[in-house]
Amino acid sequence: CPRCMQCDTKFDFITRKHHCRRCGKCFCDKCCSKKVPLPRMCFVDPVRQCAECALISQKETEFYDKQLKVLMNGATFFVTLGTSDKSELMVCRLSNNQRYLVLDGNSHYEIEIVQISSVQILTEGFTPGGGNTRAIGMILQYKVPGSEELTQMKLTASEDFSCNKKLSASWLAAMHKATKLLYESRDQ
Repeated sequence: CPRCMQCDTKFDFITRKHHCRRCGKCFCDKCCSKKVPLPRMCFVDPVRQCAECALISQKETEFYDKQLKVLMNGATFFVTLGTSDKSELMVCRLSNNQRYLVLDGNSHYEIEIVQISSVQILTEGFTPGGGNTRAIGMILQYKVPGSEELTQMKLTASEDFSCNKKLSASWLAAMHKATKLLYESRDQ
C-alpha cells in the first residue's frame, strides 16, 4: 500500500503507514488517529481506527451497553404470520448467543438473525409539522431454512394493560438500532 487510502498521501520515511484495526485499510497518521475500544474483536484497550470505523465502533459500544439487555429481556407482542388474519400473543426476545430471535407463546419460533432480510418499524402519531412518533410494531421478512421464499411476520404492541406497552416500545426502539447497526456493518 504506497498511499493513504483516505487522503492519498504518499508513505515514506517520515509519513508512516498505519492500519485501521477494524477495516484493515492503510492510512496516514492524520486519517487513522482515533483510538476506540473494539471488544467484539478482542481489543479491550482502545486501538487505532479510521474515522468512519471509530464512529461505528462507538455506536456499537453504546448499543451493547444499553439496547442489548432490552432485546435479550424481551417484550410481548401480537404476532401475525404471513397474510393470516389470526394473531397470537407471544414474548419476543433475542437469544442468549444473540443469533436468534425467539418467539414464545402457544407456538414457538426461532428465526436466525442472518436469515432476516428486512425490518420495518411501524409507527403512529406522525404529524406533518414534525411531531413525535412512537413505535407500535414491526414487520420482519426472513428466509426459512430450506426455502428461497421470504416469509413475513408482523409484531404489534399489545393494547392489553397486563402487557407493558412501554417495554414493547423500548424493545422496538432497540431492535431498530440493532438493524441500523447491522446494515451499516454490512455496507462496509
